[in-house]
Amino acid sequence: MEQCSSLGKTALLIAMAEGELIDTYAASARDKGFAVTYGKVGSMDIQKIIAAIETAARREGLVDERYRSQHALYHAILDALQGLGRGQIQLGNVLRTVGLRFSIVIGPRTLKDTDDLWLAVGMYGMIGAPIKGHEHEVCGLGINHL
Repeated sequence: MEQCSSLGKTALLIAMAEGELIDTYAASARDKGFAVTYGKVGSMDIQKIIAAIETAARREGLVDERYRSQHALYHAILDALQGLGRGQIQLGNVLRTVGLRFSIVIGPRTLKDTDDLWLAVGMYGMIGAPIKGHEHEVCGLGINHL
C-alpha cells in the first residue's frame, strides 16, 4: 500500500485483499487520512447487497443522515454493481448470484489533490449461476463526490 495514493485504487486493493492483508491495507489507508470500512455480502438479491453496504457505511459513521452523503454512497454502489454485472444491475432474475468483499473509502481523489472529498466503493468476489463451480471472479468500482 506504500505506492497507493488514489481513492479508487485504495478501495479496490482493500476489497481484493485476503486474510491479514485486509486489516493491514485498511490501517495503511487510515494512516494516509482515508476513512475506511469493509465487509462481505453474498446474495442473488441486489437490494440485499445495497443494504449491506449502506449499513456498513452508517455503522462506521462514513455517511450521515444528510441527503448528499447517502446519495453519493448509493450512486457509488450502483456504479460498482454495473462493473460487476457488465453494465446490467441484475442477479436473481437472470439466475446469477454473487459472493463479494466490499470496501468503502472516503477521502481526496489523490493524496496530492486534497481540496475535495470523494467516496469510493470497491467490490471483488465471485459471480455465476447458483451452482457450485459455475462462477468466476468479478470486480467493480464506483466513485462519487461528496
